[in-house]
Amino acid sequence: MQKAFLFLFLFFLPLSNVSTRTATPEKNAIAAITASGKIDGEQLFEDMQLGGVVNFLAFRQAVAGYNKIEKKSKSILTLIDFTKPSTEKRLFVFDMKEKKLLYSSVVSHGKNSGENYATSFSNEVGSYKSSLGFYLTGSTYQGKNGYSLLLDGLEKGINDRARERAIVVHGAAYANPSVCRSGRLGRSFGCPALPQNLTKPIINTIKGGSVLFIYANNKEYMAKSSILPGQQPQELLSYARSGERNKSLP
Repeated sequence: MQKAFLFLFLFFLPLSNVSTRTATPEKNAIAAITASGKIDGEQLFEDMQLGGVVNFLAFRQAVAGYNKIEKKSKSILTLIDFTKPSTEKRLFVFDMKEKKLLYSSVVSHGKNSGENYATSFSNEVGSYKSSLGFYLTGSTYQGKNGYSLLLDGLEKGINDRARERAIVVHGAAYANPSVCRSGRLGRSFGCPALPQNLTKPIINTIKGGSVLFIYANNKEYMAKSSILPGQQPQELLSYARSGERNKSLP
């Protein structure tokens, strides 16, 4: 009887090993859904009451990167969502510790990235385009655009020339919401430019080592990103979600 039991045990053991090694991305995506039926990051999204305000997929990627970046020195996360037009609020500042949305604002993109929507991105000097990906905020200074914030791009080949390109957070008259009456916000040389009345409070909140993420649902970025490798297919994640949560999709 003992020999028969041992034979059956050894017979079925390899099958479980094969199943583990050959897990598909689809199965991994389904595994990301918790026992409560929520996808990773969704509980935080609901706790912050972001439905209908923030794109869930952008938020989920921002949080995934925020959790991986060990060099951050404060629990503040800024998300810029370039799937939204410049005429809408698309910059969001979150207090991750307190689970609060602190600021939402319009924000400019680079003049060669597109008109109302930013669709083209670059890491090259002189491109006048925005760069996607994750950054750490640095120190502040007074420049030609007034109170400004240095940014350090964390992703090689994607945004790591931010300092060389002078890509900083600053305020500008062309980034004030009133400009949107012309059909779009004014554009920068690649900097995320803010409305003048929000420049100081937002910069003072995010300065000094917080994470900033610029999102655009861009396949080229996802293929190159060193911080978000192996993210699950968005179509599957969209399918896995339902009801009111879909209102926050792009």
